[in-house]
Amino acid sequence: MSSTTQTLSANVAPPGAQTGAWAWMRSRLFSSPLNILITVLVAWCLLMALPALVEWAFIKASFDATNAQECRAAGGACWAFIVEKHRLILFGTYPFDEQWRPLIATGILIAVIVASGMRRFWNGKLALIWTLGLAAVSVLMWGGVFGLTYVENARWGGLPLTLILATFGIAFAFPIGVLLALGRRSKMPAIKALCVVYIELIRGVPLISLLFMSSVMLPLFLPEGFTIDKLLRAQIAIIMFAAAYIAETVRGGLQAIPKGQYEGADSLGLNYWQQMRKIILPQALKIVIPPLVGIFISLFKDTSLVVIIGIFDLTLAAKAALSDAAWRGFGVEAYLFISLIYFVFCYSMSKYSRALEQRLATGHAR
Repeated sequence: MSSTTQTLSANVAPPGAQTGAWAWMRSRLFSSPLNILITVLVAWCLLMALPALVEWAFIKASFDATNAQECRAAGGACWAFIVEKHRLILFGTYPFDEQWRPLIATGILIAVIVASGMRRFWNGKLALIWTLGLAAVSVLMWGGVFGLTYVENARWGGLPLTLILATFGIAFAFPIGVLLALGRRSKMPAIKALCVVYIELIRGVPLISLLFMSSVMLPLFLPEGFTIDKLLRAQIAIIMFAAAYIAETVRGGLQAIPKGQYEGADSLGLNYWQQMRKIILPQALKIVIPPLVGIFISLFKDTSLVVIIGIFDLTLAAKAALSDAAWRGFGVEAYLFISLIYFVFCYSMSKYSRALEQRLATGHAR
């Protein structure tokens, strides 16, 4: 075939039946009798549910009611409850007049996390950003310096506490998980056995059990007069739990690396840690980006389990807002509000994961 013919063939558009909205619907929604049936059923459910939902959430909703009676009289959602209680839900029992501090701390944490996702900061600047950011968050949340009132962490709550637990959990669990994965593949029997025991033991129990143990049992084994803060104990339990799952995910990535990569690293005269840092781990981590992000998303959502040991996360803060006798009966609105918060953060992580995969894609695309 001549080059002219090849050029003309490349410029010919595909048939109209294979492109556009109708082609997409036919291939995704009406490709088989079963898909047609499912599509029709879903469309029917949406037609039945959407009008009532729109009417409840927007048309009859109350946004400026001054009490629960006015909200109920409107017959729709009581978003006035969220307007009235949003500070309690977002910041828990943090002193009301000082809630500008956790608001700024939350903004700093989000800014640090966003900066960590930008490639231009993937150097020594990132460590400085994290150091300054976490120092600023600590000063704002605790206070006691620069004229700020001291606030014990027992009064922290809401979104800042959830972000702190998730951020520190991911930041510390990830390197520990990588080391555990390397240890499990180690040729030294003692290190391998310790890593296997730790991973299998932690993965064999639910997070809620670790939180109970850290809250109830751990203080029984501490020397008399020595205590560990409840929030710190919960944070350690979350880190231990996430590290075990990250270790197994990273180990899967290490096993997917062809043997030739190890042999090539050996031929370059690199020692073990140089091989891991420069050749093996970058490839392994690129392979396991989707499951790793899945673990991070699960960890962010699992921070809500700290409610069982009395820590004021978003869920417990919403429950406290609902305990007000003047605003009882609006649990749907409260939990929709915190669900939206969780969705925004989790969806952002998933979208970033997809963008990072595409950016680091160097081949083997299917």
